[in-house]
Amino acid sequence: MATTRLAIVTGGNKGIGYAIVKDLCRLFDGDVYLTARDVGRGLAAVDRLNGLGLKPKFHQLDVTDAGSVAAFAAFVADNYAGVDVLVNNAAIAFKAAATEPFGVQAEETIRVNYFALRSVCDALFPLLRAGARVVNLSSSAGRLSVIPGEELKRKLSSPQLTVDELDALVRQFVDSAKAGDHAQAGWPSTAYGVSKVAVSALTFVQQRAFDADPRADIVVNSVHPGYVDTDMTSHKGPLTIEQGAEAPVYLSLLPPGESDVKGRYVWCDKTVKDWCQC
Repeated sequence: MATTRLAIVTGGNKGIGYAIVKDLCRLFDGDVYLTARDVGRGLAAVDRLNGLGLKPKFHQLDVTDAGSVAAFAAFVADNYAGVDVLVNNAAIAFKAAATEPFGVQAEETIRVNYFALRSVCDALFPLLRAGARVVNLSSSAGRLSVIPGEELKRKLSSPQLTVDELDALVRQFVDSAKAGDHAQAGWPSTAYGVSKVAVSALTFVQQRAFDADPRADIVVNSVHPGYVDTDMTSHKGPLTIEQGAEAPVYLSLLPPGESDVKGRYVWCDKTVKDWCQC
């Protein structure tokens, strides 16, 4: 089993994920895995990075497929002493012109952006080594202020919030979206926004669990990478993918013993924001 340090990036074949892999290949002392749902696109991305003199490794990972997630976790467990960096980047966003009913958009967006991310964490968190760094890609749309309902805000920001309670809240959103009464229930009309609010809230719950974990110095943060020129933004964002990678990579490489930037919501300029107020 390799004693080499290990960094993993989900959804790494394009956009911000690709740029994060590129930077980690240059800055992280260990193996960097570019993972992607599609093997062909993943290997093509590795080839492009090889052309830059970088040496990422590749493994197929469809974050929405339980078998794929389990297979990847088994591969990591069999070949490495543990995980040192995990960047949960894979996500989807429906376009503004999407014709699918809002209930369909809500269900699919929550399935991929929240529940699939959580399943990757469930599979890989037991493999994290002491001192590991986890980065959950959120968004400016993932601020608590996106939620209109005061009672929902109170529940989502509760320091006693559990994963089960958060799961139930996002399921309520999907059910309300399907029923067409999500606005009356206090939810916004943005499936992507709710998914990223949930990712941000999950991050705080995860850090509380790590704080009680016998493995020392495990840090998880959520990050708004900025409005980046990617397929997801229909190339409307002003930032390059390299600029979008800066804050996630910074959080991936936080020094040992980090106590301030820990379980926080971090902006693209690397500053910590008050999730409940910003």
